[in-house]
Amino acid sequence: MDIFLIPGFWLDGSSWDAVAPALREAGHRVHQLTLPGMESPTAERATITLRDHVDAVVAQIDACDPAAQVVLVGHSGGGPVAHAAVDARPDRVARVVYVDSGPLADGDPINAGLPSENGEIPLPEWSTFDDADLIDLDDDLRAAFRERAIPIPARVAGDPQQLRDERRYDVPVTVIACEYPSDVLRTWIEQGHPFMRELARIRDVAYVDLPTGHWPQFTRPAQLAEAIVGSLSPA
Repeated sequence: MDIFLIPGFWLDGSSWDAVAPALREAGHRVHQLTLPGMESPTAERATITLRDHVDAVVAQIDACDPAAQVVLVGHSGGGPVAHAAVDARPDRVARVVYVDSGPLADGDPINAGLPSENGEIPLPEWSTFDDADLIDLDDDLRAAFRERAIPIPARVAGDPQQLRDERRYDVPVTVIACEYPSDVLRTWIEQGHPFMRELARIRDVAYVDLPTGHWPQFTRPAQLAEAIVGSLSPA
């Protein structure tokens, strides 16, 4: 399979370096994506939109062999990008894997509340995050993360999601639950929480629990790789 690894906010394709080798060893073709405006700390990003990120992923799907099975893996803010790419190419994607993430409904922003500066959003101070986000992210990992962090385009966080094709609900999904266990996610769906309404409409959803914080590619990379590979194996 062709596996496209879509990073979350403040990260580029290299953020998957500790995860990708195990996926390749399992026989998959792995593509670690760096999205527009995230090429370097000095890249121009003030005009980059959420749709630019979606279109970049769609272009990668289109560049694949049409006979190949395509899997999208989206971490955090990369999850909504993956979902919009599925909406654009529902007939090309075999599965979406959400890593401490999920699909975003039409019209919703990923996170419009993050403070921006000159059209970009730098990595906030750690005190901004919930305790659950930071589980297992020790001082060394925090320092390494901050050193590699790249500001994200403000419009990627604030633009409304744009979805058009309801065939997206037919594409199977795996949710790798980190901060909150899968039974909590299921309860939120049953309670009709607004931020779960898009996941609730997907017809085939599997859950894998990986207890750790919001960045398992740093805190539990081997276990994350195992979970991704397992999600692609026949039952």
